[in-house]
Amino acid sequence: MDNDRDGAQHALTGLLDRLEATIGDDSATIGDIADAMGPQGLAALILVFSLISTSPASAIPGVTTFVAAVVLLLLGQMLVGRHCAWLPGFVGNRKLDADKLRTGIDWLRKPVEFVQRFVRPRLTFLVHRPWVIVPMLLVACLCLTMPFLEVIPTSGSIASAIIALFAAGLLTRDGALVAAATALLVALPLLFRAIAGG
Repeated sequence: MDNDRDGAQHALTGLLDRLEATIGDDSATIGDIADAMGPQGLAALILVFSLISTSPASAIPGVTTFVAAVVLLLLGQMLVGRHCAWLPGFVGNRKLDADKLRTGIDWLRKPVEFVQRFVRPRLTFLVHRPWVIVPMLLVACLCLTMPFLEVIPTSGSIASAIIALFAAGLLTRDGALVAAATALLVALPLLFRAIAGG
């Protein structure tokens, strides 16, 4: 059990380390990042892209929409039972700026290190079917709305953070994180209404 907990607690920073290792001098392709994620490719890639959209990179027009499209593609594969990610060529060959990626990774390290102190395998039935299908469908619905959220300040980052929470729960087998993400997904429309009204 202690080994499982230690592995879960290092999974998130290990993911950032692998992501950083894929970055070349000028850029990294999304295909290279997918290859670096290993056997947990789908959950890891969803986490990576949602973290990118949570970081300051989300301020770049179109980033939130692009991330939502990729996450939706990965979720579709997860729903049909795939374990390894498949990306179309125009997505896999897309290059990401090295400096912006490194800046985003550095920005993410502190919050990720804070969160991973509390993760551990628990309520693991919630990360398996049929229970996990509900939050997956909720995340898919959220992805469909994310292009419209770019007009509401901070809403794209909030949505991406909740997706990251869900993916982190899958990656670390922490059903409590998945349950928390599900509750936030259900409450999200009220939050966005408050933000838009404020």
